[in-house]
Amino acid sequence: MPETEPDVFYILGNKVRRDLLSHLTCTECYFSFLSSKVSVSSTAVAKHLKIMEREGILKSYEREGPFLGPARKYYEINISKTFVTTITPHIFWYRGLDLNEASTEKATIDISTVDTESGDLYTQIESFLQLTRELDKILSLLQAVEHKRDKLMARIKETYLNEIGDMTQLAILHYVLLNGEATIDELSDRLNLKEREVLVKAQELERFVPLKIKDNTIKIDEERLKQRIGGENDAGED
Repeated sequence: MPETEPDVFYILGNKVRRDLLSHLTCTECYFSFLSSKVSVSSTAVAKHLKIMEREGILKSYEREGPFLGPARKYYEINISKTFVTTITPHIFWYRGLDLNEASTEKATIDISTVDTESGDLYTQIESFLQLTRELDKILSLLQAVEHKRDKLMARIKETYLNEIGDMTQLAILHYVLLNGEATIDELSDRLNLKEREVLVKAQELERFVPLKIKDNTIKIDEERLKQRIGGENDAGED
């Protein structure tokens, strides 16, 4: 890997750093806000932020606040990449894909004729190279998909903040979109809120985005979402 590639395994190996990155994917944050969202001391938060800034994951800058007083130090994510990893008894491999780069949006993948069970050494090597070429096509498609998802998430955030303006609701929506679903417990831990506060915010969010809130789990109600896109009346939950 290039020397400038961040040590992503080291960064993501710590839960506090993962939680800080989750908050920073919702919006740029100033230090005291980030400290309030994780259950460690402000000294520990400062250390984690310094590590991520050193690795090139984050960048910081100072900006005047809305009121009189000293400028606040803000942090924002400084990379746009997808990291793909394979770990087996025979392979340890990972690659960072730059999401700012243009890539193909169509590819034909066919590995049905690749023989992995027979042949001499030369044939085995050629088969491995063939599979690698097919993998490169998949990675190019993944790069294109994640590039589009990143652009859409930015638009969703901008639209939600302009039209509704509630950061906690947006954080819940953001987490549910990225993970497919989330439990009240997960969101309580991730957002550093009480479970009843998460539930109230999810119910407020449900006024604007159709959700299924059932058995302590929250997810997008895709059927009702399609009805709203089609202009049909929303009858709500059964």
